Amino acid sequence: MKGFFDTSVLVPVFYGDHVHHQASLELFLQFDKSTGCCGAHSLAEVFSTLTRMPGKHRISGEQAMLFIGNIRERLSIVALDGDEYADALEAAVARGILGGGIYDAMLAHCAIKAQVESIYSWNIRHYAQCGPEVTSRLRTP
Repeated sequence: MKGFFDTSVLVPVFYGDHVHHQASLELFLQFDKSTGCCGAHSLAEVFSTLTRMPGKHRISGEQAMLFIGNIRERLSIVALDGDEYADALEAAVARGILGGGIYDAMLAHCAIKAQVESIYSWNIRHYAQCGPEVTSRLRTP
């Protein structure tokens, strides 16, 4: 079984008091590079989120890079090449995906490229417009 991790699952892995920490961490630890992956863009999203959390949850860039290292050690990183990126944009436009929804659409294309069985996200609704090939694979941890 191959699983794809959305950013919404990766961020809680690193916050013990996050409402989704336990479920996200347990799922994360079940996978390795041969069975789990995430999109290359998720590394930037995780970094951005961790370094801009409010109050005591905000961490430094150096700390965030340690967490990014943990993700890279455990999961394969999936990236789209230039043509795949353009194709994914065209597919998103055809589905009426606009604005920030494009980021989830790009991650969905990474998941399809990796031929995963499951896409794990706490934001199922964000993937609703991506079509049945994506929505049929969506799972919460």
